[in-house]
Amino acid sequence: MQTSLQGIANRAKTHSSHRFGNLYGLLNEENLISCFYQLRKNGATGVDKVDFKTYEVNLQENVAALVDRLKRKVYKARLVKRVYIPKGNGRTRPLGILVLEDKLLQLCASKVLNAIYEEDFLKTSFAFRPGLSAKDALVNLSMDLQYGSFGWIIDADIEGYFDNIDHDWLVKMLEERINDKSFIRLIRKWLKAGILEPDGQLLHPVTGIPQGGSVSPILSNVYLHYVLDLWFEKRIKPACEGKVKYLRYADDSVWAFQYRREAVKYLDEMKKRLEKFGLKLSEHKTRLIRFSRFGEDNNDRFDFLGFEFYWDINFKGKPQIKKRTSRKKLQSSIQNFTDWIKINRHKRISIIMKTLKRKLLGYWNYYGIPGNSDSIWCFYNTVVYLTHKWLNRRSGRKSYNWQGMYDLYNDFKIIRPFIKPIKLDGKFEFC
Repeated sequence: MQTSLQGIANRAKTHSSHRFGNLYGLLNEENLISCFYQLRKNGATGVDKVDFKTYEVNLQENVAALVDRLKRKVYKARLVKRVYIPKGNGRTRPLGILVLEDKLLQLCASKVLNAIYEEDFLKTSFAFRPGLSAKDALVNLSMDLQYGSFGWIIDADIEGYFDNIDHDWLVKMLEERINDKSFIRLIRKWLKAGILEPDGQLLHPVTGIPQGGSVSPILSNVYLHYVLDLWFEKRIKPACEGKVKYLRYADDSVWAFQYRREAVKYLDEMKKRLEKFGLKLSEHKTRLIRFSRFGEDNNDRFDFLGFEFYWDINFKGKPQIKKRTSRKKLQSSIQNFTDWIKINRHKRISIIMKTLKRKLLGYWNYYGIPGNSDSIWCFYNTVVYLTHKWLNRRSGRKSYNWQGMYDLYNDFKIIRPFIKPIKLDGKFEFC
């Protein structure tokens, strides 16, 4: 499959208007079996309750039967089981859990789509792309705002983005690069798949993409690539007199302008542009703010990818962009940890501490950036306090004093907060 994908990528790079056919044929037994072993072995099961190990027992037969249904055009997308995960402040985020065969097909199809569109996506888009991460987006934005001639920021948030993607528009966008009716029809089946709510209610979506499917990230990127990325690059940027900057990570985006009048004008045009494609900006979360190294006391702050961006004076007495954990994200992380330790406090200590070690390591790897020491140490100290509090409620008597708690952390080699410099274009950001 890798050879086929490389050929597709090369063709996409050298022929920007080429429409690809014969993609459906790549969903064959050999490629699907290769993709099968890239699925999560402990992933949640869908409505059919079939897990990785069960499907693997008769893998060849199962995949052969799936390919046969594809060839005879009788394959049907199964129901998507919807669950809700906490998002903070009492809110939840819907997540769709697919049956294993749909996960497998979507993973294979997403590889094909990525081979095509990775050559088309602009440098302004960072989410769900190989070799790029949220940290790359953070540093790229920091560097440009620090040294660019920007004075105003549009902190934009699209309301319910994944639930409001227009299926017909999405298909039209895909057909700009794909000339394979069978492949497009397969994607339509996934878009129209019924959703089973936790209360047993069955929904038949007319818009949106269920978050959780392997193909959802690339489809969501394709949609905003045409709706915003290309539009900004070809229409807005050339029409502006001052410097402009646009950066997007999934549906989170930041727009920087040199002149306020152009920012105001563009914000109004962006609302109309999104409405054309069934989307709208959140009135409560979208703001136009002053943000400049020359703004002094008039500067505001904004959140992006879990961090709060603000201006401060560095040790040389010059204005510098700083980043710290967003207050909302910090409180949400503390609340999530509290819920977890309360529910799991009766498990074996070894299980609790090993899971805690993984949680903290992941937190430090993301939030341990230069300038954010106070926030991550605040989180660590709160975690230690909560661990001490709830492990002492495992029984009627107190199990750990503070020295015993510190010894427990040392015994399991719990890693304390650390700062990891971020590298961009061969240079490290230390502050």
